[in-house]
Amino acid sequence: MTEAATEVLIAAGALAAIVVAACYLRGVIRVVLIVQAAHWALSYVARPTVLLLTHPQPHFGDNIPDPRLAEFGYDDGIAAVLRHVVFGLCLYAALVVCYAIWARNRPATTPPTPFFARDPNLVPTLWALYVFGTFGRLAAVATGGTGRAGELESPNPIINLVTLLATLGTVGLIVFLRPKHARTTFLVIGLLMLGELLWTIQVQSKTPIIGAALAVAVRFALTGWSRRKVLAVCALSALGLAAFSRLQALKATADAESESAVTASVYPAPVRPFLSLLRRFDLLEGATDAYYAGPSSWLSPDEVVVHMLQSLVPAQLLGTEKFRAGAAWAEDVRGSSLDMTTVQVSLAEGNVNEGYVLGGYAGVALAVTWTFVLVVLWARAIYSRNLVAVVLALAVIEVPVAYERGMLGSVEMLGKYLQAAVLVALIYLAVGEYRRRTGSLSAPNRRPATGKTRAPQWL
Repeated sequence: MTEAATEVLIAAGALAAIVVAACYLRGVIRVVLIVQAAHWALSYVARPTVLLLTHPQPHFGDNIPDPRLAEFGYDDGIAAVLRHVVFGLCLYAALVVCYAIWARNRPATTPPTPFFARDPNLVPTLWALYVFGTFGRLAAVATGGTGRAGELESPNPIINLVTLLATLGTVGLIVFLRPKHARTTFLVIGLLMLGELLWTIQVQSKTPIIGAALAVAVRFALTGWSRRKVLAVCALSALGLAAFSRLQALKATADAESESAVTASVYPAPVRPFLSLLRRFDLLEGATDAYYAGPSSWLSPDEVVVHMLQSLVPAQLLGTEKFRAGAAWAEDVRGSSLDMTTVQVSLAEGNVNEGYVLGGYAGVALAVTWTFVLVVLWARAIYSRNLVAVVLALAVIEVPVAYERGMLGSVEMLGKYLQAAVLVALIYLAVGEYRRRTGSLSAPNRRPATGKTRAPQWL
């Protein structure tokens, strides 16, 4: 067995340990841990396995074979670039296993119902967010301002902020909506997921449909799991990604289809149906970037702290352009080993890769610990009495910061959705006042003013 195959097997073992430990945990944290393992398995296990078995030559339009790995030799190259990844995955698996042991040794309790799931104003607020955000999406399509995955600048920042409301509304409705009839639930969630699939195709990003599928899994984690629900989540995820790839192919020109067929012909027939999926899970490229850049080769600790703090401040108040980790990674880290002078794109760097170029193996340890803490805080935030915390929890469901981004990227997301949370809070107050004035809040549905139940906190 080659060293590269050994590294891949160790990575697979660490991810399997995460899944097993997650199955012993209660509540919503199980969902994110399993999705993390699946996401990282596609990037760090499936993709290098395909490269080791097929040894494809780099070809224009095919990002699976990395020219740096091909030049170095796939066996030696993959073994080298996966070393820090394997270290990070093993450390993360150890953190998850220790947490699972600690959680299982605590007295067994029934997971609580999220506070805002009992709030009569929440679902109307989420519908309002969805309607406003959908109008924003339609305006973006009409004006050509939808943007694409990886673009540096939003064509219209205001419309982009409004479209975030549709994202929050969709995810929130999937998680918190509780119709009286199961048929209504199935119909509403199906329509919401169809809308996210169409938006996924429009922006050419896998994030919306994966976020919707993850929201369904979070809903089931809150309401109780069953074998049927597990199969439903797996089927929805697979169908969404398959439909995305298929519909994207329908939009391609004849020349593009011909080029794609030539590119796919170098791979064995059993692998070809999964090529479009593997191309969208590209953290192995980030690991290669980090290996060629070297440890402690990017930003200083002071620069990291300054950039993270600035990410929390709106650009209008900051008075200067914010640091964008994905764009800087493309220019500084990947640009050190590949020619990126003609390419402007924002990349998903990955937590272990970012940690490695910031501080070597110590940086990797800090990065995976950061991700683990983020997941634990998210699992608590979904039950929070603080509306802002709940909004940020919904954002983490949609935005793949727990899978694709490091410390800098996750704080950028926090700053971005804090602005959206302000709009959500205003809409929530407006909806509550409207329902109070129109008598929509009947006495049995009002939250009691006395006792242990507290009103929502805003800050």
